[in-house]
Amino acid sequence: MQRTYQDIFPSQDFSHLSRTVEQYLSSDTPLWWVDFTETETSRQENSPVACLWMGNAIDQITGQRHANLFLLYVAPEHRKRGVGRALMEYAQTWARARGDKQIGLQVFASNVPALNLYNQLGFQTQSLWMIKPLNGE
Repeated sequence: MQRTYQDIFPSQDFSHLSRTVEQYLSSDTPLWWVDFTETETSRQENSPVACLWMGNAIDQITGQRHANLFLLYVAPEHRKRGVGRALMEYAQTWARARGDKQIGLQVFASNVPALNLYNQLGFQTQSLWMIKPLNGE
């Protein structure tokens, strides 16, 4: 999670995100990893290059539970290879199998590559999360 945020906001400290993970990661919120196997002089080394963390949310209009994307991360050197798209398709299959009718997610407005992927996959903006800094008012 920290790597995802660090890519977008490189000078920010995200050590506080461990509390979010501790609070929300459970057997009801599965986390899947994608490993990349490199062959170097007949030696294999596995290293995670992507992850998908799903959870639950309640639709504020209908009151129905639905799948919620907590985190989708692909290491920069593995982007634009279809890994994110494949993980999102996996998320949709997982959600359908649970009987969910929709998937929700939150994405930073400045994260153009993610916005493009989600738009291509048919996601639509339903609401906007707005904030107002309260500096010295």
